[in-house]
Order: sequence, then C-alpha cells, then structure tokens
Amino acid sequence: MKRTIETITYQQNTEALATFAKALAHPTRIAILKHLENQSCCFTGDLVNVFPLAQSTISQHLKELKKAGLIQGELKPPKIKYCINTENWEKAKSLFQQFFD
Repeated sequence: MKRTIETITYQQNTEALATFAKALAHPTRIAILKHLENQSCCFTGDLVNVFPLAQSTISQHLKELKKAGLIQGELKPPKIKYCINTENWEKAKSLFQQFFD
C-alpha cells in the first residue's frame, strides 16, 4: 500500500487522538485539566489542596497528562509548575471535534 501524505496525516491524527483519549480516561485527570484551564499555572501542592488525593496520586496523574502532551511542567526548584500545553490542548480539542462530527 502506497503511503500518501493524507494517510500519514490520518495515522498521526488517529494516534494523537488515542493518546489524548487515554490520558483523559480517568476522572481525576479531567478534573485536573479543567482546573488548569482556568489557571495560568499551578504547583503540585496547589492541586493537593484542591483535590482530596495524596500528592503521590496527583503526581502520577500529572505524569500521565504530561506524557500525553496535554500539560507541561517547568522546574522551579524545589517545585514543578504545571500549565496547559496550549498547542496540544487546541489540537486535542480539534481532533475530538472532528471525531464527534
């Protein structure tokens, strides 16, 4: 099968959509993203104050969101400041919209 630009783009988009969907497959991650969307940035400790979860649990969810590219972290020793990765956030919204249309 000949791979065209369209099939490569389709494959990249479906893989990206699956990655985003997997990251969103937990209610806490959705809640974290909703919280971060309304903040410029925040630290892990801030999220521990918002959600009734252990810091290690919050950190694990942040790790998954970061791995999917939905958030980014900036080291501010001794803490990490997290915020939405706006480029990937917009891409995710667009891909989900295309999927549901």
